[in-house]
Amino acid sequence: MIRTPSLPLRALGLAALLHLVPTVASAQAASSEPAPALRAEACSVEGLMDSIRRGLGSKSAAYRKYLRTLLRESAVTLPEAELRAAYERETDPVMAEHLAAALVARTERGADPAAMGVVAKRILDERDPALRVASLRALRRTSATENTGDLYERLARDASPEVRQEAATNLIEDNQFVYSGHHGPAADAAVTSAAASPDPKVTARILDSVSTEHISAESGERLKSLLRSDDASVRAAAANALGGVPAEQMAGSREALLAMYRDEPDAGVRKMLLQSIAQLGFAGAIPDLQRLRGVDPSLAPEVDAWIRALGLGLQEWSLILREKQRLQQAP
Repeated sequence: MIRTPSLPLRALGLAALLHLVPTVASAQAASSEPAPALRAEACSVEGLMDSIRRGLGSKSAAYRKYLRTLLRESAVTLPEAELRAAYERETDPVMAEHLAAALVARTERGADPAAMGVVAKRILDERDPALRVASLRALRRTSATENTGDLYERLARDASPEVRQEAATNLIEDNQFVYSGHHGPAADAAVTSAAASPDPKVTARILDSVSTEHISAESGERLKSLLRSDDASVRAAAANALGGVPAEQMAGSREALLAMYRDEPDAGVRKMLLQSIAQLGFAGAIPDLQRLRGVDPSLAPEVDAWIRALGLGLQEWSLILREKQRLQQAP
């Protein structure tokens, strides 16, 4: 049986209902009022940097990478003046690298052609080698060789060995990963920087690692001049680089290498000379190698291996190298 609520309960329910009426009315009135206008606000560089500073303490390498990517991806939307000012006053190398990468991203994406120049200027003006190295890392695998003038040539002469090596790494990786060895101006910048450096380790490392298949005639002459270096590692690297020059430079390079062989005192450099002579001539180099065989009896087996490999008539240098190695390893 359904019981009818007693009067006190009915009164309580009515009171509650009456209490809700003003609330509902207020809500209806509010819904008829215009919504507050939304205001666009720029991302805060300082707020983002504070988040990154805190996140750098994370043990997760993936999270730290995410933070770097976040700043780089946000670079186009960040206030330009704030970003530059934050970078120019930053003294922590890790944070400086993050900020430099953001500025570089602005140039790479066409938002601010001058932003990369801000990074280059600080690299040249900064006294702390650690901060110069950090900023250099932000330029790696970018179009910096095309957008920073003679920066790398100057850095190849830097007083700091760490800066010189970092500059060499950038030149090598830009040539390999940005241009795939097919951009003449980038290769010329690498050769020019290598020739300018007073550090034999830097010079040899660059020349041994960059493609020279599209270098200019001027760069080819620089390589020939490095054949006269007092340092054996530089002479070997220059000989190595000359083995890959464009077709129009092959004849002159081959003559330079042949002329050098008889007077070269270092056996390691002589081995590199033989390799580049073979690379420049393929099967056509066999007569030259035969004439050189008696110059250094200790290298006669090396000469014979090249002659046999070239005599197979292979048309790809990588295949010739592999066959030559196989022949030397055979019992």
